[in-house]
This record gives sequence, structure tokens and C-alpha cells, in this order.
Amino acid sequence: MKKSFLFFLSVFLLFTKNSSAVQGFTQEDRERLVRLEAALKVFMEQVDKRFEQMDKRFREFREDVNKRLSELRMDVNKRFEQVDKRFEQMMKFLWIISGIFTTLTGAVIGFAYWDRRTIIRKAKEEAIEEIEKEGRVRDLIRALRKLSEEDKRLAEVLRSFGLL
Repeated sequence: MKKSFLFFLSVFLLFTKNSSAVQGFTQEDRERLVRLEAALKVFMEQVDKRFEQMDKRFREFREDVNKRLSELRMDVNKRFEQVDKRFEQMMKFLWIISGIFTTLTGAVIGFAYWDRRTIIRKAKEEAIEEIEKEGRVRDLIRALRKLSEEDKRLAEVLRSFGLL
């Protein structure tokens, strides 16, 4: 503010210097200079008031901006917390789904193993029964063939069934 005052004073002196050299420095010039100083003083006071008002407005604006930024930061933090909770829920859900899938896969593989083992056991028992049957039938057919060598009537019966 002092700089602007000095600037106005120097401008005033520059313009008044030319006129005072011609006429001299009169009482009227002194009164004019006093009035100019008074006007400049009033002007500078008004400029100071305006700057103070601007500073006050700037402080209020800065406080308002800071308040809004803090509110925004709180809202963003709250939203991030909500997203984190949702992400945790999704992860729990995925763990549950993978547990269910693993359990079902294990159950299906266990059932398939049990079913195959049961079928193989049954097939084995049936095969043993069949072999035993067939083995006795063979023994019976052999015995009948031997007997058919002596009995002609038995030989004819065995030939009719294709066993001889």
C-alpha cells in the first residue's frame, strides 16, 4: 500500500513540477497538495478496507472449501468401507461356493468308486458261479461222453444236442 501511495505521490509530483517551474509554488498549490494527500489518504483507507474484505472473503472461501473437502473425504472413506464390506461378502460367498463344489465333487467321486467296487464284486461273484456251473457241466458232459461210448442210445441223444 505504501508502494502505491509513493507511486501516486511521485506521479503527482512529476506533473506538478512542470507547472511550479513556470509559476512557482503558490498557496493554491499547497492547498491542492493537501487536498490530494487527504484524497489519497481516504483512497488508501478504502483500498485497505477492500483488501481486508477480500482477505476475509478469501479466508471464508478457504474454510468453506476445506469443510467441503473434509466432507467429501468422509463420504469417499465411507464409500470405500462399503466397497470393502461388499468385497468381503463376495469373498465369503466364493469360499462357500468352492466348498460346496469340492464337497459335491468328492461325493460324486466317492459314489463312483463305491459303485464300481460293488459292481466289480458282483460281477466277480457271478463269474465264479458261472465258472463253477460251467465246470460241473463240463465234468457232466465228459462223464456222459465216456458213458456214451458204451451206451448207443445216450450217444444219439448227445449228438442230437451237439454235445458229442
